Parts: sequence; C-alpha cells; structure tokens
Amino acid sequence: MRAPFQRLQQWAERRLPALTRHRRAEELPIQLHRRRIYIVPTGFGMAFTLLLLVMLAGSLNYANNAALLLTCLLGAATSISMLIAFRTLNGLRIRGVRAGHATAGHPIDVTFDVEASRLRQAVRLDLADATQAFDVDGRADITINLPTEHRGWLSLPRLRIWTTWPMGLFRAWSWIHPQYAVLVWPRAELSGPSPMLPLEDNRKQRLHVGEDLASLRDYRSGDSMRHIAWKASARHETLLVKDYEQPQAHHEWRFDWRDLRGLDNEARISRLARWLDEAQAQGRQWSLWLPGEVIGIGGGPSHYARCMSALAVLP
Repeated sequence: MRAPFQRLQQWAERRLPALTRHRRAEELPIQLHRRRIYIVPTGFGMAFTLLLLVMLAGSLNYANNAALLLTCLLGAATSISMLIAFRTLNGLRIRGVRAGHATAGHPIDVTFDVEASRLRQAVRLDLADATQAFDVDGRADITINLPTEHRGWLSLPRLRIWTTWPMGLFRAWSWIHPQYAVLVWPRAELSGPSPMLPLEDNRKQRLHVGEDLASLRDYRSGDSMRHIAWKASARHETLLVKDYEQPQAHHEWRFDWRDLRGLDNEARISRLARWLDEAQAQGRQWSLWLPGEVIGIGGGPSHYARCMSALAVLP
C-alpha cells in the first residue's frame, strides 16, 4: 500500500504548485491551513469505496431499502471521516524548534513546539526515516531523532505531518520546512596521545600546601617551627607537628591548535574533541586556543558545550 501512495504523492507534487511552493524554508511560526493540507484515499479507503458501490448497485437492483439505507449511512460516515482527517491538521501551529547536542554520526534530538486550539489525535510527524506519533491538547513538545553525518550546521529537511484518523479511509498530510539549522559537534578520534601538562603547572602543584589540618605527628628534623603544636606538645614528652592535608592535584589542561602541527584540520579537530571529552570526564579545568578564537580556563557542561561548538564551526 505504501508504494502506490508514494507514486500518487509524487504525481501530486509535480502537478500541484502549492506543494512545490512549500519546498522553500519558512520562518517560524508555521500554521497549517486549508491551502496546504491535501487528502487522498488510502488503500483501505479505496477498497471500502468499491464495496459501497457494489452494495449500492445490489440494493437498487433488488429494491432492498434496508441495504440502501445501510449503504447511505456508510457513505455518510466515509464523508465525515474525510472531514475529520482534514480538521485534525487544520489549524495546527508549529511555534518553535529546538535541538539537543550530538556528535557526527549519532542522531540529534529535535523538539517541535506544537500548538492546537482543541484536541488533535493520532497525528504523525515524519523527519527523514523517523516517525513520531502524538496527540495535541493545547500545546505539546514533539521530539524526533535527526540522523547526522558531518560536523557543522545541518539544516532541517522538509517534514511531513499526516494522519489517517479516525477510520483510516483517508490520508491527510501537509509539508513544513522550518528555517532552522542544528549544530552537530565533531566526532572524537578513537585513540591517541593524552594532552601534556605544562611544566610550570607541575611546579605550582609541588609547592602548594593544604590548609586543612589532618592530624598531629612526631617532630622530624627539618620541620618548620611554625607548624609545631605547642599546646599539644606540652601534654606529651615529644614535640608534635601539625600535618596538613595535601589537596588532590587537578592540573589545568591547555589545548592549543598550534601544538598539533603535522595533522590536517579534521584530524586536529578530532583530537581536540577527544581531549575535551577526557577533560570533562575527569572533571578538570581547561582552556582552548583555536584560529580566530581563544576560550579561557573553565570547566563543566556549559564550558564543554562552548568548546565543542567552537570546534564544530571551524572551516
């Protein structure tokens, strides 16, 4: 049933200029109306119509009033089904679009903010090869996956909103093409060298002394006189020294585009993306130097997103 419908749809797009007009990107919000909603019978609907014609011919031939009444009632239900399918889409409004984050090669979540003045049931949204069914009662957020291949900006393709509600006799559909693009982060390399820690950071960590008192220990030759616990030593036969906690060293990583000479641009981007993944996973602080942009020391999800987005838009 799907192949005949696709051929009919392709023929309609060639013949109806209104369908072709909506291939161009449109600014949000987008509202569906009668000029952009199209209806064709489904395979089941065509078979049902043929059955009604046979019933009509039989009831007229044999002058069977009960059969004629049943045929008329089923015909009226068919007409009402077509009207309900149209009204399910008519007035739907796409208020906005927002996207999540994903690396190249992984699907990215795209969420559509859909609004309707009354309840709409059994509506479906097609994006690429993905289909999402939903109901709308007031407002609803519809999330669907968009496949990605390469880093950078990816414009949304045309989307189809359709329904066969309520009886599956007619398929009503409309095309929307929001003027919106999602940013796809670069794919990190699978393996490679770890980022190098600058020498000055090592010296800073060795010279750093903690401030929290951990315990008291016996005096050893070379200990500073300022660390002697005089009050505690007065109650013991030996001198006691304050022992401070040594905080765990969290080195600040510096990622520099210029340090990756010998690699092409895509290889540099992939390596920097892997280093960013490692720094984020280990909870470290880092900075990033890129051609035309320098991102200072920071950490956390927002800093990670900013750095990955900067890598994604590199030429």
